[in-house]
Amino acid sequence: MEHFFPWEGVVLFPRKYNLGYLYFMEKMDLEELRYPIGQFVVPESFDDTTIQNWISELEIFPQKFSLLVKNLNDKQLDTVYRPGGWTVRQVVHHVSDSHHNSYIRFKWTLTEDQPVIKAYDEKAWANLLDTQTGPIEMSLDHLSAIHTKLVYLLRKLAPSDLNRTFIHPESRAETSLKENIGRYVWHGNHHYAHIKNLLDKNNW
Repeated sequence: MEHFFPWEGVVLFPRKYNLGYLYFMEKMDLEELRYPIGQFVVPESFDDTTIQNWISELEIFPQKFSLLVKNLNDKQLDTVYRPGGWTVRQVVHHVSDSHHNSYIRFKWTLTEDQPVIKAYDEKAWANLLDTQTGPIEMSLDHLSAIHTKLVYLLRKLAPSDLNRTFIHPESRAETSLKENIGRYVWHGNHHYAHIKNLLDKNNW
């Protein structure tokens, strides 16, 4: 029996032996491993309830993240969450580094007129010695401090402050601070899901 698959635009026979189909499914599986909660989608509008809920999520995230990883042993921490991906240890340090950079972007944007932010090479940072081998406790403590400071700041800002924007130097995209709040809620949950899925898969 023949099967037609619109993504390839050709008649395949039979499906389970077709290399194109197998490659497509492998790519789909990899995409799901890379983006287990989907990619960030910018809302069409930002109401105050949404923003306050995001800030509350930022407030509780460090504790939630710590509970997920704090009892893992070194072998588990040095396991990649997907083929070709970072280890759990690298992910934990990356989240801390990334949210530190985000905090600085908030500060820049609140004190400068539409600044062009400084990008960083997250892959290169993830390959540094401290990220590859360092104890996760230092990044968990750092993440908690950064989120405490950020949440305190965000709850003091006026709506006009949240409308301020920065520009990314590579994409030249303009991002508002209110969008950036949602983006980093997504970012934390994105990496939380990476680790949670690995733990569930291995019954850890």
